Amino acid sequence: QAMKLGAFDFLMKPCPLAELEVVIEKAVARRRLAKENTQLKQVLARTQTAPEMIGQSPAMQEVYRLIERAGPTDKAILIQGESGTGKELVARALHRRSVRADKPLVVINCAALAETLLESELFGHEKGSFTGATATKTGLFEVADGGTLFIDEMGELPGSLQPKLLRVLEDGSMRRVGSAVERRVDVRIIAATNRKLEQEVQQNRFREDLYYRINVMSLVLPPLRDRMDDVPLLVEHFLPKGWRISTEALHAMESYCWPGNVRQLSNIIERATILADDMTITLDDLPREVLHGTDESLSTREISAPSGRSESHALLASLSRSSDTNLASIERAHVLEVLKSCQNNKAKAARSLGIHRRKLYRLLERFNLADVVGFGHEDEATDSAN
Repeated sequence: QAMKLGAFDFLMKPCPLAELEVVIEKAVARRRLAKENTQLKQVLARTQTAPEMIGQSPAMQEVYRLIERAGPTDKAILIQGESGTGKELVARALHRRSVRADKPLVVINCAALAETLLESELFGHEKGSFTGATATKTGLFEVADGGTLFIDEMGELPGSLQPKLLRVLEDGSMRRVGSAVERRVDVRIIAATNRKLEQEVQQNRFREDLYYRINVMSLVLPPLRDRMDDVPLLVEHFLPKGWRISTEALHAMESYCWPGNVRQLSNIIERATILADDMTITLDDLPREVLHGTDESLSTREISAPSGRSESHALLASLSRSSDTNLASIERAHVLEVLKSCQNNKAKAARSLGIHRRKLYRLLERFNLADVVGFGHEDEATDSAN
């Protein structure tokens, strides 16, 4: 009858202690396997296979070095960086290099959940502890027991939950919502934030003791604009198999500042593959903000480069001394000067500027010069002759 009710085994009294010890060991082993199976199922339901980290720039080499050093330790780590820089990828890399690599890595985003739900997700709850709690729920700290818990957007953690998290970090103890039973867990914490937590502490929006407890080691991810050498590698990585990108389009992407970082680059590649023809991404497939950023960057570099035309230099020098001038007026003057020297031949002017003719047309439209210089047929004739 006991076995039917869930008992692992039964013994007839009196029983030898050696027999009792064997039965207990088997029961504990089965319990451990059942717990690990539950953990793995929950982790697989919450996570996806993480893509590899891409980048060979000096900034990324430093990140790799810190991962190799910090991964094998069991200390809490704070990953700081702008949105889209790949903080979760770093957390997964740290977990893979830790002694807990064969245990669960559980991920939670503090910004994605309301305060009441976040507490239940982290610590779990008992049946009937609040309205809607129709069953007992295991929290992520228990799911990650023995492994790693990655807390993304740590700066969004509500003040009411910060002391509870601090307690888990200090001695591994926690309680489910609605429970008086204290449980202990063995979890390594990796946190990430795009906020400056030190400033949050100074403004009393984040607990100082929690900040120092979580910031045992800090790892700062560089924004993409600080590692532009990695853009071609990232583009190649995100391009579907068999796809290509034109030289002009790649140059445009290398000239853009990427405020949304790697995530933005990935999204733009995905968008471009929808718009592109013949499995080749060209300038026409890139969004306006990328092309606009390219035009500004090209114009700035072209103006600063020596052109050998004293008239152009004198005009630019005069404009730069003017109190009411701006970069756009200098760019406009430079384009006009080049067009004048090429007798308004756009093909020659584009080659002189070192840009594609379509980029020159965009500059003319941007500076309202299209009607002034016209769009004659001499460009096609020149192209054919060349």
